[in-house]
Amino acid sequence: MPTGPKPLATASPRARPRRAPGRGRKRARPALAPGALRCRRKFLRMFPGGFFDETFIAWERDYKWNAHKAWMEKLDEPLFAALLARKRYSEIAAQAVKIEARTNLIFSFEKMALRDAVKAPGGARAFALGLYEWLHGDGDFDRWVATVAALPRKQTRVLTWPIATVFGFIAQPRRHLFIKPNVMRAAAREYGFDYRYESRSTARGYASALDFAAQVRRDQRDLRPRDMIDIQSFLWVQGSDEYEE
Repeated sequence: MPTGPKPLATASPRARPRRAPGRGRKRARPALAPGALRCRRKFLRMFPGGFFDETFIAWERDYKWNAHKAWMEKLDEPLFAALLARKRYSEIAAQAVKIEARTNLIFSFEKMALRDAVKAPGGARAFALGLYEWLHGDGDFDRWVATVAALPRKQTRVLTWPIATVFGFIAQPRRHLFIKPNVMRAAAREYGFDYRYESRSTARGYASALDFAAQVRRDQRDLRPRDMIDIQSFLWVQGSDEYEE
């Protein structure tokens, strides 16, 4: 399920998952540790066709992929760079917030905090410059976190793990992972992975989450996960109470 409320237009949650049509020769299933095997079985009970299951695509993948496509139409690297060159910081921030708002990935209070933080020109400028550097510059996660932490705060704090990771996930889903802390920790327990969670958003904590994602990708490679959207969705099934059995 999505990492937050379900998207507005989805298949009925009570609809029976349908198995995806055959996709060529089956690959040999890797030998899995007990936790990884249990998680795989749970995922396939929910979505018998795996990452190509029609219901999986409707519930979990499409709206995230559509957000990525919208990002590429409005804020891919050349467009982003051109807007920066013209100092269109507020336009960049507004586009980023608008694209994320369609996903329901972050909670409503986080959306409001982010929207308030980039409303002022200074906040929009810091956000736009920091985000470009994170995505297309040195990729220093700690520096990006420091940028988010310093954004103007109206009521609730702006910096959370979801806000720190959502834009990388939308913009570059082959590289970046979206993190909901409680879900990730629960998924790691179920999977049997030593996830080095840190309550503060840090490069070290993010690297551990990426290691977890890489382990899942290796373990479930015969199911052919396409990108971090598939991996994040697999982890959501394990750690979210929306998929309790």
